[in-house]
Amino acid sequence: MEYLRAFLCGGILCAVGQIIIDRTRLTPARILTGYVVAGVVLSALGLYQPLADWAGAGATVPLTGFGHNLAGGVREAVAESGWLGVFTGGLTAAAGGIAAAVTAGVVTALIFRPGDKR
Repeated sequence: MEYLRAFLCGGILCAVGQIIIDRTRLTPARILTGYVVAGVVLSALGLYQPLADWAGAGATVPLTGFGHNLAGGVREAVAESGWLGVFTGGLTAAAGGIAAAVTAGVVTALIFRPGDKR
């Protein structure tokens, strides 16, 4: 049942993204940013944690989950360090994911030949 809930939640998030791509003129970068911001806003309103508890990886792996992770890191860092936590909390909480993304990008660039094909 856990896998079904994760699949449904992640699938719905992806389907909404695909509908936005198909029906609007928004660029993928704006949609990506919108998803991250939506995760932050939903987390700030207290709505994302119950979804993450219910759907598991279906809610924490997509971009909205990244926004939720950033918001949680900021919340914890502000509680510990005061206003300095606004600047450090998000990066501290998401450091593992950011490091993995940068490492994957570097490895991919080393394996393949990135650049313009003109």
